[in-house]
Amino acid sequence: MSHNIWFNVSSLYHLPQFLPVYHELELRGIKSQLLIHNKSDAKTLIQHFAATSQLRFRIIEEAAVTAHYQQEEPDWIIFGNNYSELSQLPEKTRTALLYHGIGTKACYYAEDLSHFDVRFTEGPHRQQQLQNLYPQACFIQSGFAKLDPLAPINLPYPQAFKPEQHGLSSNKPTLLYAPTFYPSSIECMPRDWPALLPDCNIIIKPHLNSYLHPNYKAQRKCFQAWSKHNNTYLAPPEELSLLPYMATADLLISEASSALFEFAALNKPVVWLDFLKLRWSYRGPLRFRFEKRMDQTITPYQTLAAHVEKPSQLVKILKAELSNPERLSSERNRTTEELIGTLDGKVSERIVNYLLNN
Repeated sequence: MSHNIWFNVSSLYHLPQFLPVYHELELRGIKSQLLIHNKSDAKTLIQHFAATSQLRFRIIEEAAVTAHYQQEEPDWIIFGNNYSELSQLPEKTRTALLYHGIGTKACYYAEDLSHFDVRFTEGPHRQQQLQNLYPQACFIQSGFAKLDPLAPINLPYPQAFKPEQHGLSSNKPTLLYAPTFYPSSIECMPRDWPALLPDCNIIIKPHLNSYLHPNYKAQRKCFQAWSKHNNTYLAPPEELSLLPYMATADLLISEASSALFEFAALNKPVVWLDFLKLRWSYRGPLRFRFEKRMDQTITPYQTLAAHVEKPSQLVKILKAELSNPERLSSERNRTTEELIGTLDGKVSERIVNYLLNN
């Protein structure tokens, strides 16, 4: 039986979550395809992807995506985020949501994300929350597909970042700074913080939006300034996946972000930055808007990380966590079990089983 399965790539940022499932389909002889939305702010990046990728893909102007699906009539379309034209898809087509991250913002629970034929969830905590909110919807707890390549049964990871190939030392511990774009710590970081950590390699992996969005020019200036330090590597935008850096890094630095929880699932230390640059409309008496934006249900899981309240505390806390990486191991394991689920390397296998049997 042939299967016509498409991945709706509205942003290349979603690819690392899709690819384990794409490859599992391929192992079973099913040649799925990526439908990449051709967006003006990402044209250069998309052109680079098209010139270098060995994957099966089609690039279509965003306004023509639904028409393509109407003509193609897929069996399944897999999405990484909401899709406003679900009701216009062919009647025979089934839809699945494989959400692109471990939601740390309230939009993770948006009502329109329950409109897919199935939403694959991560750990039991989120499965129960979503099912309680939307009892009429179909949620299948599968785990977090993106982390399949870094599960113990799949190690060593062939694409792991090699410091010595990028001018760094293979004998130093490696810190991975993976900030989100908003609300972010980037513009609050100590100006020359890489110079304060000469005994460490530093990898800076910005969120794709920090590179592409015109509002984040100041963030890009910070990245360029830090990249001039000889112990620092700045990942370019075309390096889409965080996984190679996660595989190598000894510690991750971030705010309340998906990256932070993903790295903690590897049971390596994470440092959570609480100092953020907020827009004026989120400050002072309007801070309730920030609180509303963020997912307050992750509060009980903040104990998985060492927290940095002020930039001046950063270096001291980083050194303390590097010297005692097992300190919060039990908290990381508890959080992973509840939020992300089992790290057994078989999430994509479970997802594909569902797709092919339904």
